[in-house]
Amino acid sequence: MSERTALIVRGGWEGHAPVEATELFLPFLREQGFEVRIEESPEVYADADALAATDLIVQSMTMSEISHDQLKGLRAAVAAGTGMAGWHGGIADSYRNSSDYLQLIGGQFATHPSKEPGQCKGSQEDNYLKYTVEFTDLGREHPITAGMADFELDTEQYWVLHDDLIDVLATTTHPVQPWHPWHRPITSPAVWTRLWGEGRVFVATPGHSVDVLKDENVRTIIERGMLWATRTA
Repeated sequence: MSERTALIVRGGWEGHAPVEATELFLPFLREQGFEVRIEESPEVYADADALAATDLIVQSMTMSEISHDQLKGLRAAVAAGTGMAGWHGGIADSYRNSSDYLQLIGGQFATHPSKEPGQCKGSQEDNYLKYTVEFTDLGREHPITAGMADFELDTEQYWVLHDDLIDVLATTTHPVQPWHPWHRPITSPAVWTRLWGEGRVFVATPGHSVDVLKDENVRTIIERGMLWATRTA
């Protein structure tokens, strides 16, 4: 019998393959003793009883919208101890119409810089760049990322707007390029956690596509992050 419950909430923009991406982590969750429930919209967030019985929410819902009651239920559940975890736009680019959601997560997607214009062909690959995920001093000791070494990816590099209540475990730096308008390198959080009431929030910005999620480093961080975020009491 499962001792813990996980709720997967998925949907939104299909470019992030929310079904295939979340299915990738189902075996891990079940091996870790979770009973898993899957919902295709945030409507479940308005069900207080369901969330009170949930130890971990894994969300993959890029953009989309959330109602007042759904958001109120989600915030209340996390504050009461339900953990929340996710990756890329499925958590850091959800519900753009809601400032209260952005406050809960602590960081919001702003852009993913592109290649040199002459190399762009009008596809998602225009925004695939080689970049390094670098661990902070906290990240080198934190249970989610301890023992891991800096690593490189070739995918979307998120530029994130954030506040100081997040605990940054890893960063990535956007360089100055002649075709971009900024004038100095910008360092953005790539992996972070957030304590919210009795609950824990975990976010990893890599994860644009399933092949990125299968990267050993990315997958390890997400799997450890889900376990860390799970209700502790």
